Amino acid sequence: MSQAKQADQPQQAISRFPVPEIKDLPDDIRTAILAVQEKAGFVPNVFLTLAHRPAEFRAFFAYHDALMLKDTGSLTKADREMIVTATSAKNNCLYCVVAHGALLRIYSKQPLVADQVAVNHLKADITPRQKAMLDFAVKVCLDSQSVGDEDYALLRGHGFDDEDIWDITAITAFFGLSNRLANVIGMRPNEEFFLMGRVPRQ
Repeated sequence: MSQAKQADQPQQAISRFPVPEIKDLPDDIRTAILAVQEKAGFVPNVFLTLAHRPAEFRAFFAYHDALMLKDTGSLTKADREMIVTATSAKNNCLYCVVAHGALLRIYSKQPLVADQVAVNHLKADITPRQKAMLDFAVKVCLDSQSVGDEDYALLRGHGFDDEDIWDITAITAFFGLSNRLANVIGMRPNEEFFLMGRVPRQ
């Protein structure tokens, strides 16, 4: 498709719900969004769409940061993003697969792994430990009522402790909420995410 044809296409809304202007947001939310923009070079649409409900925005990102930015436990940042990518794919969430797949590529320094994990983690170029982690995460995502002692034993056999198992579970559960919100409001991933971790950053 030519650039001219792309330019003629109408800009699609990033949400079915109203998206507030950054200048009109409460001070703390505006400051948080501008800080993300300064670091990333753009504002991920999740920040703009969830700002429609400020109290929930604050609660959402407080829990997000507690799970994804913590510096305890054995899960790496790449592991955490791998969980999000794999389980978001099971929930058919375009936004989270694209956005967190980009972060997975960056943290893992593997340009192919996000696509592999999103389609079929059993065929992905990841470690046996990561496959066990994703087996469990997918079970939590799709069949949590069936989790039992054997699942804990398998994870412990790969070096995960109970706090790690809680982390895998909580990340999966939290992004289950995020996936459903994103799908229902029609949240679109930023175009910037599609190339992140695939080509050198300009």
